[in-house]
Amino acid sequence: MTAPSLARPTPRPTLVTLLCGLLMLAWPLLVFLLLPRDGALPLLALGVALICWRLPVGYRRWGLLLGAVVAMLALLGDANLGVRAWPVLINAALLGLFAWSLRHPPTLIERLARRWEPDLPPSGVRYTRRVTQLWCGFFFVNGAIALWTALYADLATWTLYNGGIAYGLSGALFIGEWCVRQRARGKEAHD
Repeated sequence: MTAPSLARPTPRPTLVTLLCGLLMLAWPLLVFLLLPRDGALPLLALGVALICWRLPVGYRRWGLLLGAVVAMLALLGDANLGVRAWPVLINAALLGLFAWSLRHPPTLIERLARRWEPDLPPSGVRYTRRVTQLWCGFFFVNGAIALWTALYADLATWTLYNGGIAYGLSGALFIGEWCVRQRARGKEAHD
């Protein structure tokens, strides 16, 4: 089994890509504003379209499968829960991708690091493995909290966590890791 490619096969128009990314980031706010007014089905369709748009060309069939599963679940069950479950699915997908890379090296973080430093030393490989493990833990905990908010919290609480707190926590982890990395690199340079 080969690792999923991180490369975007064909560039898309910058404005469309930017709007798509902004819509994905704004998902919790869109749900908060539109779910009570328009219902879940238009939001589910938008969510599937956004995910399909972001998939590399070779993986688009998975987006179609996702769309079929989401439509079936919406018709058979609680479509509102389906809309609120998107952050859970995103965290589960990221957890799966990062965990898969731990079992099938190089890790995802190592692949990203090698874009800037192709000759990554063994200490860098160990560090990127630990960072990948850290992100796996984050996606697990964040996904569990997102699941709790989807199942038990009101829409305002769900929006606050998934549209604000979760982004803040991931940003804090990203910045914190960057600071630790800079410190570790400075320490290596002095040794």
